[in-house]
Amino acid sequence: MRFSLFKNRRNETPDLTQDASPANGLRRVLFVAIGSLCVLVIALGIYWSREPAQFTVTQNVNDRLAAVGYSYVVGSATAAALIQVTETLLEKPGGYLSNDKMPPGLYLDNIPNWEFGALVQVRDFAKAFRESFSRSQSQSVEDPDLIVSDPKLNISNDSWIFPSAENEYREAIVRLNSYMIRISDANNADAQFYARADNLSRWLLNVESRLGSLSQRLSASVRQGRVNIDVAGEPAATQSTPSSNETSVKTPWLQIDNNFYEARGATWALIHFLKAAELDFKQVLDDKNANASLRQIIRDLEYSQRMVFFPIILNGSGFGVFANHSLTMANYISRANAAISDLRELLAQG
Repeated sequence: MRFSLFKNRRNETPDLTQDASPANGLRRVLFVAIGSLCVLVIALGIYWSREPAQFTVTQNVNDRLAAVGYSYVVGSATAAALIQVTETLLEKPGGYLSNDKMPPGLYLDNIPNWEFGALVQVRDFAKAFRESFSRSQSQSVEDPDLIVSDPKLNISNDSWIFPSAENEYREAIVRLNSYMIRISDANNADAQFYARADNLSRWLLNVESRLGSLSQRLSASVRQGRVNIDVAGEPAATQSTPSSNETSVKTPWLQIDNNFYEARGATWALIHFLKAAELDFKQVLDDKNANASLRQIIRDLEYSQRMVFFPIILNGSGFGVFANHSLTMANYISRANAAISDLRELLAQG
């Protein structure tokens, strides 16, 4: 009797080895699919967050001209560098991310800020082509290709559709490539590139202003007290609204890495433009004995491209235990900025 009761209870125990219901199986498949998708998105985000490597300026111009049957002429190196930097924005891993509306591009911010920094330099360089490099004097006619490429590069960097930034930038590349081919054609005298000291100095003045702004923003990663020098040096100078004699500035915590990667993108693009200018303005630089100054600027900017051996941008106090990547970047940019100022003085000398 006791054995029979035990046997009946044993038979009532549920069998855990039975197959799961179809609903449980579907739920399991769904969880696995979502998990796999999340891993894929994260892996793509890590891959897309890699900064592009530098390219060789001389090889770039030689390859581009050889493809169309021309050889190097003055101006082709800078035009080819401008084209290649712009193409890199569109063709690097993940493509152009600043206007992405889907993950992983949607949640990435380091590379979009890197893109913006490089794009600002592209816009300034394209403007210098349109207003200075391609014109012999202020009364000369603008180049028809550069008239089109300049505004297309100035479309909003996050424009997604109607028009999309990528399409506008690609059309600008087509026009820039047309300009490069035209100046390389010995039978075409309508397109020109004028390698003059005043043209180079005018562009460098704009570069100096950009680097000064980046340096100030990077330095503000730690709170600083600054004296107001907005109208210093000119007693008659005025400004629209009054401001205090001293201010305290500090970059918001969430903007620190944005400023850092914007500076990385700007200096990456600028390195190539300066190396190209070293080729196209060689005679001008030799005449002013300014080659060493330009090479030092390039070297300081190349130091800013060193690998960051930490997964996040640290924001130490400067003399604290932890590093401050923004202050390190600001140091190299400030040195390059000061050297550009000296170079402009050399170019201005007779």
